[in-house]
Amino acid sequence: MIDIRPAALAEFARLPAIEAAADMLLTEIAGKPLRGALPPPGTESEFAGALHILVAGHPPVGFARLENVDGLGHLEQLSVLPDWTGRGIGRALVEAAKAWAAEAGFPALTLCTFRDVPFNAPFYARCGFLPFPDPGAELREVRRREGIAGLDALGVRVVMRAALRPGAGDFRAPLGSSPARSRLPSE
Repeated sequence: MIDIRPAALAEFARLPAIEAAADMLLTEIAGKPLRGALPPPGTESEFAGALHILVAGHPPVGFARLENVDGLGHLEQLSVLPDWTGRGIGRALVEAAKAWAAEAGFPALTLCTFRDVPFNAPFYARCGFLPFPDPGAELREVRRREGIAGLDALGVRVVMRAALRPGAGDFRAPLGSSPARSRLPSE
């Protein structure tokens, strides 16, 4: 299996190209050709400002970008180079992201994704994520920004979460008890 590890600062410059290449895989949603463009990939400075970045491989062929949203871990982006898909790298990155978030003290990991793309919501469901119908204020803001960026016009989006510890209740940490700093993605 490929090595999953924290990104080195020097690797942040490679991540926008990985994200852009992975985005090229999204050619249709719900069986219909993609109408419109995806937002541009994250920038090197955005990656440098992320709470945590995990990469797969030397040099990286995939990455997971993690943030703190509503006191929960949030998988802001998961990307794998097209030539490396189908080898379990995405799943390994998700499992590593869940393990990192649990170790960091988060009760759950959330994400936003397309409902009708096989390598989006159905994939995350197989990784233990469930629809999250009642997100907190910060996660609702993430969704609002996704809409402004044009993602909602491309297909139905869904918020999902995975519990990281038993008894996490509704998975929200009480106010003021965030295990790591809170910062909305792309702030």
